[in-house]
Amino acid sequence: MTKKRKRQEDFQKVKLKVGKKKPKLENATDTTFKTKAIQIPEQLKEDGVLPTQNRKLNIKDLLSQMHHYSPGVKHNALLGLKELLSQYPFVIDAHLSSIISEVAAVFTDKDSNVRGAAVHLLQFLASKIRAEQIAPFFPLVSAHLSSAMTHISEGIQEDSLKVLDVLLEAYPALLTDRSIILLKNFVELISHQQLSKRLKSRDKLSWMLSVNPNRRVTSQQWRLNVLTRLKKFLQAVVDGSSDTEDEGLQEQKDNSHSVRNPICISWKLHANNQQHIQLFESGGLRPKINSSFRLRSLTSVMDSAEKGLSSAENLKGFIEIIIPLLIECWIEASPAQSAPILGNLLESESQQLMQQVLSIIHLLWKLTKRHDETYKMELWLRMNYLVDFKHHFMRHFPYSLQDVKHKKKDPCKSNRNCMKSSNNIDHLLLNLTLCDIMVSLASASTLQTDSGWLDMIRKFVTDTLQDGSKLSSKQVNRLLGVTWRLMQIQQNKVATEPLIKAVYTLYQQRNLLFPVRTLLLKFFSRVYQKEDLRTQRIRSRSKVLSRWLAGLPQQLALLGLRNPELSNQLIDIIHSAASRSNKELLQSLQATAARIYDPLEGTLVLLPADAQRRLVQLVYFLPCLPASLLTCLSRCCIMGRMSSDLAATLIGILHMRSSFAGWKCQVQDNSVNDVDYFSFLFSTLIGFSREELTSLQGIRGKPHISQTQLSPIRLYLTDLDQFLHHWAVTEVICHNLSTIPSQSQCFDILQTGICKYLVGLVVIPDSTAGSVLCAINKLLDQACIISENLHRFLASCCYSLLYFLLTIDREDAEHLQKRDMLWRSCISALALLPRLLRLMLQSLQVSRICREELPVVAQLLRLLMQHGQLRSHMITNEFLVQQIIKDIMTLKSGEVQEQWLTDLHYCFNIYLASHPQTPGPINTVY
Repeated sequence: MTKKRKRQEDFQKVKLKVGKKKPKLENATDTTFKTKAIQIPEQLKEDGVLPTQNRKLNIKDLLSQMHHYSPGVKHNALLGLKELLSQYPFVIDAHLSSIISEVAAVFTDKDSNVRGAAVHLLQFLASKIRAEQIAPFFPLVSAHLSSAMTHISEGIQEDSLKVLDVLLEAYPALLTDRSIILLKNFVELISHQQLSKRLKSRDKLSWMLSVNPNRRVTSQQWRLNVLTRLKKFLQAVVDGSSDTEDEGLQEQKDNSHSVRNPICISWKLHANNQQHIQLFESGGLRPKINSSFRLRSLTSVMDSAEKGLSSAENLKGFIEIIIPLLIECWIEASPAQSAPILGNLLESESQQLMQQVLSIIHLLWKLTKRHDETYKMELWLRMNYLVDFKHHFMRHFPYSLQDVKHKKKDPCKSNRNCMKSSNNIDHLLLNLTLCDIMVSLASASTLQTDSGWLDMIRKFVTDTLQDGSKLSSKQVNRLLGVTWRLMQIQQNKVATEPLIKAVYTLYQQRNLLFPVRTLLLKFFSRVYQKEDLRTQRIRSRSKVLSRWLAGLPQQLALLGLRNPELSNQLIDIIHSAASRSNKELLQSLQATAARIYDPLEGTLVLLPADAQRRLVQLVYFLPCLPASLLTCLSRCCIMGRMSSDLAATLIGILHMRSSFAGWKCQVQDNSVNDVDYFSFLFSTLIGFSREELTSLQGIRGKPHISQTQLSPIRLYLTDLDQFLHHWAVTEVICHNLSTIPSQSQCFDILQTGICKYLVGLVVIPDSTAGSVLCAINKLLDQACIISENLHRFLASCCYSLLYFLLTIDREDAEHLQKRDMLWRSCISALALLPRLLRLMLQSLQVSRICREELPVVAQLLRLLMQHGQLRSHMITNEFLVQQIIKDIMTLKSGEVQEQWLTDLHYCFNIYLASHPQTPGPINTVY
């Protein structure tokens, strides 16, 4: 009982009473707590420095997600980057290094969606980033690209070609800097190394085409994809070369007579030390120095890998690898390997592959011509590959596309002139590329050996040129390149004449495209220059070439303004042939000159200034300059449709062709008749035709007419541009007239022309009146005898011009610019001809004029008395001046004396009345 009682005492049960709180235990935990609100406004704000996209992620957040293990997160990060950078382009410059490195790193990502998003983002960035900006980071991009191209995964390899497309489109120059590495990657994409059975050592490995059944496309389609990119890459290498040449019409390195743009020199600027002329030994845009020393190029100090394909050793090594692989690809696609295809018909995919094979070989051939030892390189190519090319390439030449049967007949399929299929495959370009490759391996020394396949190519080229097909510029370029090479291989007339005739057949087609017409013109021009050099000792010209040259002036006249670029090319060729005195061209140019130099619709007035200058220069080469042509040229000079400088050049050329040029040797007979030459000068000096002067006689009143009651001549006020142009031409005409030896006879001819065509007219243009006075001042000497009619005509012109100059409104800025030129002409004429001044003073019968004209007469008298050159003549005519002033005072008697009359009295007292020869005081006059 005792133990039990003790146990009950230790664990006694507390009895709780109703309504009482339960007592707290000694080991109870206090669970009460207090809460307070936490304010975080800064964390809810957007980052002010880094902008965010729709998901509130900035550039750093998106770049950090690129390292996430989940493909979905990386895919969303790439999409977010594109969204962010499109909204805020300035972020690209600030984080360019991070963006490039992270995007390039996912080129080899395992997920195809991530790689696709990376390609789209790279394409977007390429449009925003310049080449100089991405250049420091491009080695990293190229390294990731190489890693993707050589990756074990087929999907990564396929997507690497898409990356390559983007970089080739945006940064071809940067990509070609690592050409050796990328070219090896191209080879590894379609082949693998294998130990050659013919070599016992492992020093040299051979390559053979590989077949991967795990790819989504066929092996042939995969090779086509790779070779297409390789062709683009090699094209970028060729384009990035320093010596860029045309693909078809390549200039030969030994041709020193190629056409170059001339350097225009202004002798006026040179004489004033405003333009410096730098002369070189060989001339041209690329001066050559005749020296036996050669500077070492920078590529010679580079490593072999850094040189790329610019090194002959590297180029040969790549050719040795790639050519056998390309031949294997050709064999697989050739008609002999395709059972359903008979003869030389090709399937679409096969032709595409064959086209890429030939294009790559063609580009490699072009690279071999960029090296110094071109002849050795061509010899090496011929020795190693001519046999294989003849066996495989020329076996089924020429190739054509197999027609695919359709339910509906395609009209393009049945047309033999249709050169492209529905898949945009150009089988003609395939054949022409093959021809270009083959003819580059032939030369004049190997003509007999290669005559078999060269005849096949010559026949194909001739048939293609003559069958009337509508060819593209690319096809024509390649076609003319092959034609030119064939003409160089066999240079006798029997072989070249059919080729030139075939090209001329193509040239005669209507509605040729402008690039095609340009290529044909360049070809014929080059053939002509080559023939001209060769036939200097033996004149045996091609009849077809002569016919082509003879037709150029007529084509120029018909072309007009429809195609200024083509007109410029025609003018250059015509100028080149005319300077070489080509008989056929000069005869045709003489026959067409009236249409070319027509003042209304001729080629001269329609084309721009540069072309006009070349056409003006052609006038020098014309065999004969008849009166009708000189009339057209005079109208061209005065109509203002060509500049005054160019009109001066034309006048100078005609002067050099005349008998007054002062040539020591005999000038060509009947080139410019003296009478026709004077007629040209006089017509140009007048500035208006007879019909235009006749039509001006019916114009009355302002603002076109300046009229005074004291002169029978009314002035027609020309526009300022017309006046300045006419005045500039007048100065040239006067200079040429002054160089004629017999000045008195020249003056008599001018006097006869003025009396016949101008005296008796009521309305005369102000520029014509000024020009006549300017010419009189230039030619007048003591031996000249002036008729009374000319004296009175000149006096009327002088007063009409002076009255016009004194009545010009100050606000009339256009006519104010004429003042100095016309004033000098009038004063010079009055100073040279005292009788002219006396006749003008005698015509000032103030009794016949209205009161408004009196201040003008008074101002004129004041200015004449004040002028130093006229003072002696005014003293001689003092009585006339006194009489005029007396008449004015009579009309103004009884009125308040105005300021202009006071000034007139003052000038007369100062300059005339105070002179010792004055008969009496001035007061007696009044």
